[in-house]
Amino acid sequence: MLNPARNPAMTVAILAGGLATRLHPITQTVPKSLLEVNGEPFVVHQLRLLKSNGIQRVVLCVGHLGELIQRAIGDGSTLDLQVDYSFDGPALLGTAGAIRNALPRLGERFFVMYGDSYLPCDYAAVARNFESAGVLGMMTVFRNEGKWDTSNVEFEAGGSKAGKILAYSKTNRTPRMHYIDYGLGVFRAEAFQNLPVGKPCDLTELYSDLLQRNQLAAFEVHERFYEIGSPAGLQETAEFLAAREANRES
Repeated sequence: MLNPARNPAMTVAILAGGLATRLHPITQTVPKSLLEVNGEPFVVHQLRLLKSNGIQRVVLCVGHLGELIQRAIGDGSTLDLQVDYSFDGPALLGTAGAIRNALPRLGERFFVMYGDSYLPCDYAAVARNFESAGVLGMMTVFRNEGKWDTSNVEFEAGGSKAGKILAYSKTNRTPRMHYIDYGLGVFRAEAFQNLPVGKPCDLTELYSDLLQRNQLAAFEVHERFYEIGSPAGLQETAEFLAAREANRES
């Protein structure tokens, strides 16, 4: 079987259209994706990570100050990537609505990740497990135990195969939620096609709907996530990337 993560048709959608209110006032004039991390815009670190994992094409779903991101990154050729853009328009569409809007650029199956996340996992393994699961969506999960953020997933491992989500909620949490939504999803376009065009929709709601329909698989990753959604997260991510670069050079 062709490895989907090495297939140019396997696009990554990056959700980079939010207002980033936790980082105001700086993100009132600079989009979160362009915040400097160790001398480079954060999105450059994301794109370089994706390139190292065999990804060749990325669609940046942008809204607030999105034209600044487009101006900075262009077509991605300086990073040896193909980068395209999908603009929300006059009103923000939410995480699922932005993907619905971008479907013509994404192909039949694709990854989805957030614009403030750095996820150093095995993208090829995620893609392989998604293909074998035969469902509309897959959520990556990480055994968090409430350490890095609030856990929100009850997960049952599937051995060498994709596992099963027993419960998922960001509001109705249970003592059995030891895992967290890692922030990397894989979907077939069909999962989004019934969403209303041009209307705000949330990815959390789509995940919950797929779970109820038995169309959501899960894959456990073991590398912790990093994020720049808060000043503390931004600092921690910068330290991680600096240490990673130092190890690479030594």
